[in-house]
Amino acid sequence: MSHATTASTVPTVQFDAQLVRKLSKPGPRYTSYPTADRFSADFGYRDYLQAVAGVRTRGAAKPLSLYLHIPFCDTICYYCACNKIVTKHRDKASVYLSYLKREIDMQASLFAGINQVSQLHLGGGTPTYLSDAQMDDLMAHLHRRFQFAPDAQGEYSIEVDPRTVDRERVHSLRRQGFNRISLGVQDYDDQVQRAVNRVQPEHQTQAIIDAARDAGFRSVSIDLIYGLPKQTAMSMAQTLAKVIKAGPDRIAVYNYAHLPRLFKPQRRIAEADLPNAESRLDMLGLCIRRLCEAGYVYIGMDHFARPDDDLAVAQQQGRLHRNFQGYSTHADADLVACGVSAIGAVGSTYSQNVKTLEAYYARIDSNELPIERGIALTMDDLLRRCLIQMLMCHFELSVSALEQAFPIVFADYFAPEIERLRVLAGDGLLTVGPEWISVTLKGRLLIRNICMVFDRYLAGEPAAPRFSSTI
Repeated sequence: MSHATTASTVPTVQFDAQLVRKLSKPGPRYTSYPTADRFSADFGYRDYLQAVAGVRTRGAAKPLSLYLHIPFCDTICYYCACNKIVTKHRDKASVYLSYLKREIDMQASLFAGINQVSQLHLGGGTPTYLSDAQMDDLMAHLHRRFQFAPDAQGEYSIEVDPRTVDRERVHSLRRQGFNRISLGVQDYDDQVQRAVNRVQPEHQTQAIIDAARDAGFRSVSIDLIYGLPKQTAMSMAQTLAKVIKAGPDRIAVYNYAHLPRLFKPQRRIAEADLPNAESRLDMLGLCIRRLCEAGYVYIGMDHFARPDDDLAVAQQQGRLHRNFQGYSTHADADLVACGVSAIGAVGSTYSQNVKTLEAYYARIDSNELPIERGIALTMDDLLRRCLIQMLMCHFELSVSALEQAFPIVFADYFAPEIERLRVLAGDGLLTVGPEWISVTLKGRLLIRNICMVFDRYLAGEPAAPRFSSTI
């Protein structure tokens, strides 16, 4: 299979700097609706059991999606906002794995008989903090407890820090069942890497990309961040050129959200080193232009993919989905999540595990799933979740499709929202008709702004500093 990207003749997004300046504001990323900040401690273990019981009685079983959170890292990256534990004490991972396997057993028993898995994702932290033998043990345990779809059908992905693996380890990950690999790069510039405490030479990352290709991984993804300290449009251009030359199947370009009040590692970043708003906007425009010129398709939010990648194909065919791991080709799978802070989505509920090791171990020692909070969705939540999914994944929604799926008259139910949409339509973000709401090419970058119109939980609230900027 060739990994050269075929140039796309049809533009998939349009960058309008003036519009972004005008409309960018803090807002949710909509990996769920309602968003995780709306979860409540009133939702607990027994509510989750009830949700699973509902899944078991609904009839035909759907394949499951599994997420495992591995929280450990060797070193700290100053920009990081993930739930992680930085430690050199490898015995901590052994203890954690013993508890994680017990949680997996609990979940597997709940889903016995309807336990086929079509999607697996290991995130962190750094999943490859685990040794090869530990990963072998974990994957073997999963395969004893769940039935996995064949390799050609399933999507089994792992996040990898290229500094933690070598060629042999990459081949071992493939043998262990992973067929997609996501590599954190962020930026190739030496100054930027030192400023965020993540020194990672290009040749080291390239060697892992080459190893993944040789090992037969179906997809290689690269994560970049713009807005980091010491970053400039020129350094970003150089990083982009190297990434495009490497030809990954997917590229994510995230906007760095500097929230040191919420994330302690970010306090080590000198704010004077951060690029200003105009520089960040230049970097964003550069990323969009260069990636589109290289033939990547804009999927949405921060994501680009080769035209023949499964994400791009799923979007063309109307099968794209969005969940806590981002965009996915596996729509409507119940998401079973294990590990500290992991978030699952089963039936019409979301649930999140406790966030500390001590609380996690205590719950499992009590023979309870370590669920700390969650939410049971109302009919209004389900309706708005469906609508937001349509917009986030396909940049349009069919009024008649929603009216057939839910007992509403769209124009009446969403009358206030339609009026607010007309304001955004005046800015050129979308068109509003009786049958379709369609996002324009320049509105696609501001899709979060459009979705926020339908977020009932934001009504009357000021722009929240707990969210990153929509652009």
